Amino acid sequence: MDSSSSTRNVENETRELYTRARESTNLAIQYAWDIYRPDHHWLGELKANPAITAQQIFFYQSLGIAIPDADAYRQYLLSQQQSDGSWSIAPDYPGDVSMSAEAYLALRILGASSNEPAMRKGRAFIRRCGGIAQVRVFTRIFFAQFGLFPWTSIPQLPAEFIFLPAALPINIYRLSSWARSTLVPLFIIRHHERVYALPNGIDPKNTFIDELWLRPEDKDIPYSPSILSLWKSDPISMAFSAADTALALLGKFRPLWILRGVARRKCIDWILDHQENEGDWGGIATLMHASIQALVLEGYTLKDDCVRRGIEAIERFIWHDDQGKRLQFSVSPVWDTVLMVRALCSTSMDKNDQRICQAVRWIKSRQVLGREGDWRVYGPSLDPGGFCFEYHNTWYPDVDDTAATILALISQDPVAIGSSTVMKAAAWVCGMQNRDGGWAAFDMGNDKLWLNKVPFSDMDGLCDPSSADVTGRVLEAFGLMLKLSESEYIEPSMTEKISVACMKAIQYLSQQQNNVGAWYGRWGANYLYGTSNVVCGLVYFSEGDEQVEDMLSAATTWLRQMQNSDGGWGEDLLSYQDASRAGKGSSTPSQTSWALMALLATCGPHEKEVADGIAHLVNTQSDVQGSGASWLEWKFTGTGFPNHFYMGFSLYRHYFPMTVLGRYLSAIKTEDGLAVSNSAAPKDIASGSTIPHIPQR
Repeated sequence: MDSSSSTRNVENETRELYTRARESTNLAIQYAWDIYRPDHHWLGELKANPAITAQQIFFYQSLGIAIPDADAYRQYLLSQQQSDGSWSIAPDYPGDVSMSAEAYLALRILGASSNEPAMRKGRAFIRRCGGIAQVRVFTRIFFAQFGLFPWTSIPQLPAEFIFLPAALPINIYRLSSWARSTLVPLFIIRHHERVYALPNGIDPKNTFIDELWLRPEDKDIPYSPSILSLWKSDPISMAFSAADTALALLGKFRPLWILRGVARRKCIDWILDHQENEGDWGGIATLMHASIQALVLEGYTLKDDCVRRGIEAIERFIWHDDQGKRLQFSVSPVWDTVLMVRALCSTSMDKNDQRICQAVRWIKSRQVLGREGDWRVYGPSLDPGGFCFEYHNTWYPDVDDTAATILALISQDPVAIGSSTVMKAAAWVCGMQNRDGGWAAFDMGNDKLWLNKVPFSDMDGLCDPSSADVTGRVLEAFGLMLKLSESEYIEPSMTEKISVACMKAIQYLSQQQNNVGAWYGRWGANYLYGTSNVVCGLVYFSEGDEQVEDMLSAATTWLRQMQNSDGGWGEDLLSYQDASRAGKGSSTPSQTSWALMALLATCGPHEKEVADGIAHLVNTQSDVQGSGASWLEWKFTGTGFPNHFYMGFSLYRHYFPMTVLGRYLSAIKTEDGLAVSNSAAPKDIASGSTIPHIPQR
């Protein structure tokens, strides 16, 4: 075959893929409008492990509330059981003894007999793992509340901890936002050591699920190794264990009870102060459970306004469909809407479409500008301007959401760069930068990792240090702002502030890149996520910077090597345990899109890896709703606590592929100048109007 024929074949293949990608994008656009909410935003289910729903059953039981739709809860819990009898922290992940024990207890409360086949399989798995004695601290606490575990086997959580001033190296504000919001109500719960009724009654030594114990006569199992065994191996853990023992002894000293009473009142004041007007606490259902239980233990009733609003807030987290009824760990309306708007703006759809403009107005209305915010403790001079993840969470706006919002707003309208919304958001993000040059999710300077040695930390989640993925997204937002500042007006002082922050961030990222060229993904699975976020940010700073060019080159090489034979990319959650599994796993729509977002930022659209990846997305689009279509993704690709808690964002499978397809089409048209006749142009199926093409970066 001569060279001219070969060239024509390549051109034909490009045109064919371009046409198919355009059709796929058009279907994705329509799907997005099919699920658009009447009040102008998007919200997908935020999936989590079945223990979250089990804890909702425990919550109802502890308050003596009749469980609504008990059969629907039971249906869901049973649907999550794996073939080996276990319940797990994520689909296609090894069974977990704590998840399994919590699901088992919830099903028993819901009326399941221990002799049912599913329960027999669950019991066998739990016993193979060593029984209830092997469960985590939080499972112990839940079970102790029903007399199924002795309170003496729970680490001390002294309410007096609330008195420690913020200036000390240990205090509640040195803990991550989610940790402090959990621990303050747990101080109250641990103090009271209340035992609630189970279907067989109230008993501090309840035998309701004794079948899960290997030795039910010996339930007082210490959680931590002995102090002597820790003396040489882990002196920090030894010190914390010694302190735990001392606190247990001091707790019996009656003269200190007056101080405990004052501490409890201060804890309750903190809980009430941090409750949103709508009833929420921290945007996390489990925090709401603990906060309401603490209030009731201190004398509040179910009719009191704070408790009533809290219960109503939890009920808003319920998701009910054909699979059953379950509790979402959190809800993600701002996150979903911001990413969907940016995805739509990556396509050839009219950015001034009324529906997009209405979504943008909805986003702007979510900016957190009030007096609230634990971030103020270590940033008292910083003005507010962040965005939160959920509907109601003014105390904990997060950097990642705020950076993503900046990207969405100025992608929809570059003039927005000079708006009050974007300027306040950017200034707040600048002020949240850590000393190491990176950004964390919710706090600054929250990097005392030795705190994870305390006895009640079994998820390594007591700190919120800088992460490469959040830093990469901030760098992308700031990089786009700096690029647009050449044509759109922005205060020179703000430009300078952003530039300085970016230089610090680049140095941080240079230290975080691993030896294969990838970056760890703290909030998404895993190296594919981290690497994509960082590359999309660094590319703005690559021109003339040899260090950045080398970083991007190594990352691009690694991404190419990780592509699967089907053209997609995937990475299973076990890469958090074993770094040698980085970038390895069956292809998923979201992870394929992350890899392609990075490659399209550094490579041309004609690269084989890019074309194969786009073809994979086009070929796997199958989930039809209305007149649109999306992709299927059953694996979890979101991360809460690596190795301990994962999430499945049900819209990741949609807006990330749509983003990539839009960028690919734009890159092809820009590079090749492909002419598209009016008859072949993408259509807004809802209105039938031709959507003008707006070239992207």
